[in-house]
Amino acid sequence: MSNYDVVIIGGGPGGYNAAIRAGQLGLKVACVEGGVTLGGTCLNVGCMPSKALLHASEMYEAAVGSEFANLGIEVKPTLNLAQMMKQKDESVTALTKGIEFLFRKNKADWIKGWGRIAGPGKVIVTNNEGVETELQAKDIIIATGSEPMPLPGVEIDNKRILDSTGALSLPEVPKHLVVIGAGVIGLELGSVWRRLGSQVTVVEYLDRICPGADLEAGKTLQRSLAKQGITFKLGCKVVQATSSGTGVQLSVEPAAGGEAELIEADYVLVSIGRRPFTKGLGLESVGLATDNRGMLENKQHRTSAAGIWVIGDVTSGPMLAHKAEDEAIACLEQIVGKASEVNYNLIPSVIYTRPELASVGQTEEQLKSAGRAYKVGKFPFSANSRARINHETEGFAKVLADERTDEILGVHLVGPSVSEMIGEYCVAMEFSASAEDIAMTCHPHPTRSEALRQAAMNVAGMAMQA
Repeated sequence: MSNYDVVIIGGGPGGYNAAIRAGQLGLKVACVEGGVTLGGTCLNVGCMPSKALLHASEMYEAAVGSEFANLGIEVKPTLNLAQMMKQKDESVTALTKGIEFLFRKNKADWIKGWGRIAGPGKVIVTNNEGVETELQAKDIIIATGSEPMPLPGVEIDNKRILDSTGALSLPEVPKHLVVIGAGVIGLELGSVWRRLGSQVTVVEYLDRICPGADLEAGKTLQRSLAKQGITFKLGCKVVQATSSGTGVQLSVEPAAGGEAELIEADYVLVSIGRRPFTKGLGLESVGLATDNRGMLENKQHRTSAAGIWVIGDVTSGPMLAHKAEDEAIACLEQIVGKASEVNYNLIPSVIYTRPELASVGQTEEQLKSAGRAYKVGKFPFSANSRARINHETEGFAKVLADERTDEILGVHLVGPSVSEMIGEYCVAMEFSASAEDIAMTCHPHPTRSEALRQAAMNVAGMAMQA
């Protein structure tokens, strides 16, 4: 038996950040993780490897298409998919090793194995050899994350019918890839394989892509991706998939009902969302149960069981790594008696396609539904000097501000590198800034960030460059 102040079950972005913060706060902490490496889905088979492939595929497409030639760079590239996968894996390994270093630096123990709660203050860890170890702690944090959502009638085998993990490690470029689901994962991985030469068809049950995003921003991104060659079948559902050694046959019907269509593909990616992972956690031993969505409910990260906390994908809120990190910090601060909270209204979201889509705050649809009077300021990247010089003119910056107070309520960006720019508005909105505050702030020229200022200026109709 080992005694700790805090035991964390799960070593993903929520769990490993919680362990590091616990160590910084002087707590004796253990993080239970049964994977080969720390980092969870995000670092190992999610955020990080997908970004490695997005970057590499962008470079390849620029070289093999007309982009390099237009810049006066003449090359004859060939695709080495094995090397592309190798550099992706090397980058991921370096990141996971970095987390191990941070554990050692902050005196956090990594207990290798799968944890389950066995009563108040008690966690049993079973390693890969079946050996059990008992840990005791005053506080236990559940940070077990999520897993891909299954689709009835479509059995994932990660040979021909893939989840996101399988789609990150294909040994060949698909001739035809069908993506089921037009959310973040589907659009990003669909973009990777389209750039590398695949025909890509996206099937989405709803009549739009990017559910939850600002409608205008989502439509703008869809038009751009369609121009790049991605085919969208919206308002459709896949009811059956039959795989063979060489491909998959899909039966696709209109969501509203109607005649089925057969689609042939050599690979299918199922990306209809994720669900909390709570299997085998021993929740019943402390009187906990999931809600009808499979989530563990919480109040300021506390569950209804004394000493049991919950953070990340396994509980309510957006399933995002940075949300889990914020919750990890707030949770540990509360455990040691500090005042800390997460502002769920200002958690940014990003789709790392090209162009990117980044948002924070409320959408126009949400403001209209709430009856909130608001003003809109927009500015196109086609009028931004840096974007034009770089031939990256698709998209816009949009700022939504309260009609009376001018407080910024939402920001929606579609364009080049907007994932790196949305943070400016996260900071501004955390301080309840007005659109005028941004409009009156000098931005460097020439940069893409000037579009953010011009959009804020245009809330008052004073954008000068478009």
